[in-house]
Amino acid sequence: MTDILIDDTATEAVRALIRAFPLVPVSQPPEQGSYLLAEHDTVSLRLVGEKGGVTVDFASGAAQYRRTKGGGELIAKAVNHTAKPTVWDATAGLGRDSFVLASLGLAVTAFEQHPAVACLLSDGIRRALLNPETQDTAARIKLHFGNAAEQMPVLVQTQGKPDIVYLDPMYPERRKSAAVKKEMAYFHRLVGEAQDEAVLLHTARQTAKKRVVVKRPRLGEHLAGQAPAYQYTGKSTRFDVYLPYGADKG
Repeated sequence: MTDILIDDTATEAVRALIRAFPLVPVSQPPEQGSYLLAEHDTVSLRLVGEKGGVTVDFASGAAQYRRTKGGGELIAKAVNHTAKPTVWDATAGLGRDSFVLASLGLAVTAFEQHPAVACLLSDGIRRALLNPETQDTAARIKLHFGNAAEQMPVLVQTQGKPDIVYLDPMYPERRKSAAVKKEMAYFHRLVGEAQDEAVLLHTARQTAKKRVVVKRPRLGEHLAGQAPAYQYTGKSTRFDVYLPYGADKG
């Protein structure tokens, strides 16, 4: 489990949020590795010996740019956003793609199994709900803490199947931005091994009504070695589309 250092300045809202996750409260940072820091109105991911940290902030930086300037055109095509599909993001991570999908007006159910990552994302959504510029988008995201491959079949029983299951399994980040490199280094250090890709794709194809959309590097290998039905390819990223089991191609 991940350590969390709760500073005296941490608000009650932050303290209440972190109680929802299996984290280990500590009185000082660990000697090495990563940990969470709750201070003021924010939870951040820190790495011992490094300055600064990583937070989920949908109101500024790359998230703000994609929200106000676009940048979701390819993912919008991949999920056929004009049909207003329901989307389950089975690998939410820090929520970037969930937020882009929600900014397209789509209802997004996001799954994250790592308690520290889920805490960071939950904190980002909480703050986004308090910001007039992001609150409508944030309100369209519902976060589930747990393993998506285990939770999706259960959720189908009560909510029915979503139109789209979206997958963005971890892969080495190719962009050269120092900020992105730092964030992904922290993230990979924290999360470690990725989920079982074959199980995740199998469950996604059992769950989706219309399609499974998988984000990959443009030249990356197919997920779990399985060829998609078709693809949407951009300059650095592509989206592989798989059909649900039993669906006819077309």
